[in-house]
Amino acid sequence: MNRRLSWMLAVVFVLALGLLWVQRPAEAIPPFQKEFVKMYVQPGSPLEAQVKKVKCNICHKGKKKKNRNAYGQALAKLLDRKKDKKNVEKIRKALKQVESQSATPGGPTFGELLRAGKLPATE
Repeated sequence: MNRRLSWMLAVVFVLALGLLWVQRPAEAIPPFQKEFVKMYVQPGSPLEAQVKKVKCNICHKGKKKKNRNAYGQALAKLLDRKKDKKNVEKIRKALKQVESQSATPGGPTFGELLRAGKLPATE
């Protein structure tokens, strides 16, 4: 009986360890996206459909959320995901500040793209 209990505990431990390893916290911060939507997305606009389609890839690229596109990199210089996630004023200020930046030299700014109803980065 004692040996059987030891095996069961070992199995439970291994399963728990596996679950902890698989469930990593996401890098995308919902308050950042929420403020982006409030500032730039009008209901029924072409940008609304694009934002719903790409979701977190407004700022990220690929499957790993640690990978940011040019827009996400610009925001990451101004915002700390842990410290600033509840600071709506700072989030809005950062979003406004990166409007004047461009993903590519000589290319349109993020603000110009957003005003044209396009995503700020398409990577």
